[in-house]
Amino acid sequence: MTYALVRRLPLLGRVRLVEADSALVRLDLEGKGALPPLPQAEERATPLLEAAAAQLADYLAGARRAFDLPLAPKGTDFQKKVWRALLAIPYGETRAYKAIAAAVGSPRACRAVGLANNRNPIAVIIPCHRVIGADGRLGGYGGGLELKAALLRLEQEAAGRG
Repeated sequence: MTYALVRRLPLLGRVRLVEADSALVRLDLEGKGALPPLPQAEERATPLLEAAAAQLADYLAGARRAFDLPLAPKGTDFQKKVWRALLAIPYGETRAYKAIAAAVGSPRACRAVGLANNRNPIAVIIPCHRVIGADGRLGGYGGGLELKAALLRLEQEAAGRG
């Protein structure tokens, strides 16, 4: 069964968390448009979805640096390899697309890493916002560049306190 929970969170606005088979499979950001329909999911506040919402709220308050949630993002083997590499980027730090490509054993696959980032179904929790261009530019972000910059600023400020 698939369950979904919609919450309004600081900085992010409305988000939808989606659980399937006792793991988090999606985090949809409302962004500039409405949340896309998800007819196959039953709206229910499961313990996992409530924990995910609470951990996100703590993260956004600068009180959490890592998430402790079962994740099962759906994607290709390469995408999953990239997403695992993103989880290894320390809080408050960034990595270039090129560095992620090298980390997954495909040093010439910068564009493929960018596409995997773009397809990340659990943004923020799988921290694709920590990936930037080799020249230091932000690059793209599904939630918008303003949000990406705000998340990076939040992490850098919180890391500076700790």
